Amino acid sequence: MRSNSQPTPFAHLFRDGVQVTVDRAVAELRAGRPVVIEGDTGATLVATIDTISPATFDAFATLAGGGAVLTLPEPRARVLGLPADGAVAVPLSGMGHDAACRLAGGIDAPGPAVWHPADRIAEAAIGLAKLALLLPAVLMVPAGLCGPVPAGVHRVPLAALTEGADGAPHPLQIVSRARVPLAESVETVFVVFRGGAGLRDQVAIIVGSPDPDRPVPVRLHSACLTGDLFASLRCDCGDQLRQAVARLADEGGGVLVYLDQEGRGTGIANKMRAYDLQDHGLDTIDADAVLGYGADERRYDLAATMLLRLGFGRVRLFTNNPDKIAALARAGIEVVGRSALIGLVTVENRRYLAAKATRAGHLLDGLGMDGTRAVKADG
Repeated sequence: MRSNSQPTPFAHLFRDGVQVTVDRAVAELRAGRPVVIEGDTGATLVATIDTISPATFDAFATLAGGGAVLTLPEPRARVLGLPADGAVAVPLSGMGHDAACRLAGGIDAPGPAVWHPADRIAEAAIGLAKLALLLPAVLMVPAGLCGPVPAGVHRVPLAALTEGADGAPHPLQIVSRARVPLAESVETVFVVFRGGAGLRDQVAIIVGSPDPDRPVPVRLHSACLTGDLFASLRCDCGDQLRQAVARLADEGGGVLVYLDQEGRGTGIANKMRAYDLQDHGLDTIDADAVLGYGADERRYDLAATMLLRLGFGRVRLFTNNPDKIAALARAGIEVVGRSALIGLVTVENRRYLAAKATRAGHLLDGLGMDGTRAVKADG
């Protein structure tokens, strides 16, 4: 019989690597449980305002002897009128749960009278909350101020968060593929990739028979549940998706990379929060700022990896977004041309499209503001 003290021959396969450690921290935060971030100068207990109960909040605020803080990202600090150059920390002393929630994402919250710049652990904790698709407002307290930390609380080194956020995540792997005929006699093959932060599934839809020896028509499309599936009138996403498939088919073949990046990378819950803020008069970019997010939280490095794995290194991109062109080029994809992809302008999405053009730099030069579709190719 093997002694319990002796490692099994395959034990090394199950040791936590950097990304596994980060993934576990993400899962804990989403479940409403705190994690400990271990920095060079000590350990910090971290939880998100988005998932903890009022009772847990009170424990943070009262058991820490006044040492607990609410950390907020720079966009939210700016909305609150704070002259911050980064994340900020606001003491929780005397603050109730409702007031903290309002400070974290309320449209009319007053700026705090007392605050200070946040440290590296706070910045990492905010990044972890974003990775978990939670509101990036984080409760923090030095672990020593709240008594012994239970053994079951997950611990993650600060270095792992830095490396896990910006370094190499789980390798991207093809896990399945199948032929999927679409309406209008469009032949496609769906190729499912798994990897990256959170091990989410991403899909490359090969339309027709693209020739890898020529620049391949490509559309990078971030998932939009409301527009793609339910034909929401608040955006042009579903219209762009259906246009892209039709145009790829008309050209004899191409690739649509469908990315799990709902709400410009903020997740479906925060997207709905942003929609509610827009109903109070904010545009799409200002609404995301109220929630603590930048103008666009998406990344396209996985899309580039998917294209290269499929053998497509030269592309003609269907997009209005210059950031996609630049991101693919940085990742080693040669973008030889761009074609605009303009959806239908409606009363409901007119302000959204205007914000993308004037504030986010989207190339909507062919936009028909009279409510008609205007498609203009320029590359």
